[in-house]
Amino acid sequence: MILTKRWNDPRDNEDGYRLLVCRYRPRGVRREGEPWDGWLPQLGPSKELHAAVYGKGSAPIPWQEYAARYLAEMASQSYFIRAYAERFARGETLTLLCSSACVDPARCHRTLLRGLMLDARQPVAAVLPPPPRVRRR
Repeated sequence: MILTKRWNDPRDNEDGYRLLVCRYRPRGVRREGEPWDGWLPQLGPSKELHAAVYGKGSAPIPWQEYAARYLAEMASQSYFIRAYAERFARGETLTLLCSSACVDPARCHRTLLRGLMLDARQPVAAVLPPPPRVRRR
């Protein structure tokens, strides 16, 4: 199961491994009190995309543009996406955590990332072509 939450949502027994997928580490959270098990800022939107969606320097970009740009950025992060997808495929529960300010999961990169992980959940060996047959004389 791959769940999505905000980092400050209470931990539940079914959360499994809680992975923070924000570009920036939340302020004011003490390292010894982090409510997540791992943090991969590479799975958050780039600094440029983050600024664009919040309108830093110009008008905020629309959701459709944000989603398309985020998915394009994640093409370079396929190693991490596949690694976590394989953990899920082996039966581990993952919870992708985003910003406490991100109240609409339908308009959040954590939901887009969840979709990428679900699409990539087959083990690498399952998507590789079979090895060529060797003819013996």
